[in-house]
Amino acid sequence: MEKIHPLLDPEKQEQARRYEKEKRLLGLWGLFLSLGVLLVFYYSGLSSGLANLFSDKPVIYAFFIYVFVFQAILFIFGFPLNFYSGYIHEHRWHFSNHTKRSWLWEQMKSYCVGFVIFLILLGMFFWILERYPQQWWWIAGIAMAFVSAILATLFPVLILPIFNKYTPVENKELTETLDRILSEGGLKSSGFFVEDMSRQTKKENAFLAGLGRTRRVVLGDNLIANMTVPEIVSIIAHEVGHYKHRHIWKHIVLGTLQQLVVFFCLNLIMKAVFPSFLSSTRANLSLFPFFAILMGALSGFLFGPLSNALSRRFESQADRYALRSIPKTDVFKTALAGLANRNLSNAYPSRWMKLLYYSHPPIGERLRMAEKTTSV
Repeated sequence: MEKIHPLLDPEKQEQARRYEKEKRLLGLWGLFLSLGVLLVFYYSGLSSGLANLFSDKPVIYAFFIYVFVFQAILFIFGFPLNFYSGYIHEHRWHFSNHTKRSWLWEQMKSYCVGFVIFLILLGMFFWILERYPQQWWWIAGIAMAFVSAILATLFPVLILPIFNKYTPVENKELTETLDRILSEGGLKSSGFFVEDMSRQTKKENAFLAGLGRTRRVVLGDNLIANMTVPEIVSIIAHEVGHYKHRHIWKHIVLGTLQQLVVFFCLNLIMKAVFPSFLSSTRANLSLFPFFAILMGALSGFLFGPLSNALSRRFESQADRYALRSIPKTDVFKTALAGLANRNLSNAYPSRWMKLLYYSHPPIGERLRMAEKTTSV
């Protein structure tokens, strides 16, 4: 491991490496568990049985029952690991502020929101399969682009308020400075809001959410409590950099191209392995567990490392924009180092860990880049 930056706490970095290792292992266990549940769901005959319910009625009845049972089984079998990972493990590392009751309530809300979104997306997907069996792969890929744009627009006003409260930022100095940073980037915000993250966690976050009129600056209350105004501004300047470089739209375009390739490969594989694929909606529904497994495998193995590499490039561009936008670059470094120390972010992961998991450059790299930019 390279020499630790002086702003980083060596003891916290040692803890961060252990915390990251444990979280990655829990993630792998979750992946294997989901794979096992999907395989059992298919090979037990449950998938086929649910898909062929109410054979004398329109398939939509079977579709609703299928989606409900499918989501419920994933939730029930995944619950013990989710409880350990999201509640017990986070409490052991002194991050979680949840009580058991508040954590369970949030899980129920997540399940309900996920069920509604999953039902709509899967319904649209199966309609495309039924209506355009030969061209489905490119029609579904393009449809996903529109869905991504819609979700990005509605997310801050429809989804986020289900889980947290958002109140206007009252610090006039902060709002005026943030407004200036946004204006310099050619952006307008519908408001500056504080998110009550401290109800759930001690971790810190800030972001720009939404598109067009729904765009808003969101600051976690933990972050406001632990950072100075210039440090907060440097973090938001980074987010403005994403908009200035049109990274959201680039992600949507690149994600669409990725989805087209994945769907094209899926079309070839499913037709070769399962002759009944595309023969009827009930047959497609029965095969859905295998479709989900193959889609996850193709997306992960074909595009996972590439997507991460592109995302890290975008993040570096946003960092450089932030460093050009703020009067004192030291505050950007202290903000990053503070986040790494308090959130236990591993600043110097191994090369393979970075390639496989990191959508952002490790904070050690970002600090080194900030040092070089400052010295130029």
